Amino acid sequence: MPFVVGGHPGAGVLGDLLVGLERGGASIVEIGIPFSDPIADGPVIAAAMDRALRAGVGPRQVLEEVRAARGRVSLGLVAMVSVSVVHRLGGVRGFCALATEAGFDGLIVPDAPLEASGDLQKAASEAGLTLSLLVSPSTSAERAAAIAAASTGFVYLLARAGITGERHEAPEIGEAVRAIRASSELPIACGFGISRPEHVAAVTREADAAIVGSAMVRRLGEAAERGESVASAAESCTRELASGLSARASEAARPEAETP
Repeated sequence: MPFVVGGHPGAGVLGDLLVGLERGGASIVEIGIPFSDPIADGPVIAAAMDRALRAGVGPRQVLEEVRAARGRVSLGLVAMVSVSVVHRLGGVRGFCALATEAGFDGLIVPDAPLEASGDLQKAASEAGLTLSLLVSPSTSAERAAAIAAASTGFVYLLARAGITGERHEAPEIGEAVRAIRASSELPIACGFGISRPEHVAAVTREADAAIVGSAMVRRLGEAAERGESVASAAESCTRELASGLSARASEAARPEAETP
């Protein structure tokens, strides 16, 4: 589940990026709506959002680019958007209507607390959108169950505390995944610090999807700086990351194959 920033690495490239991501093996793509005060985003994604905003790409242009691209791809599209943007673009009902019209399938609103998300849950449901709330590593089992019950589509599990960014080591998520699965049948997508094929392999041993943001955004920015096709960069990066799924599948099949 790759993450990209709307308007990065340039205005008007989102459609081509989505085509490349789908060709590379993405199932769902998170599209970050540029925001001046990114929520829990590390330097790579924060800088990408800043560049998009400085280039004049705001929420409405991202919605227009998604609308233009929707007929070119069949993968799921989920908007990662601050609750501040939601309220400025028509409130929960107005924004959900705009998102659905543009072709989004779901929302992630990282700064919407569970206790204040009732109106958002209702508006998303009425608009035909999924709504995924976040579970952090420090979330209690009881609260995680409540967050999962309020979510639709999938539960977003943070692999690590802190901000987004690339890491060397794979996260340990087994205990958190088991706690969520004890109370919910929703798929679990895990993000934060996942940047390599081996990370994807490790995460998907426990969760249902691996979310990759900073590594993807960095690769796309570097390709643009070199004058290369960002769509091709999106495809190759996704294919490389998805190779972790193949490695995990081979690993899972090996003991059975070796059993006399």
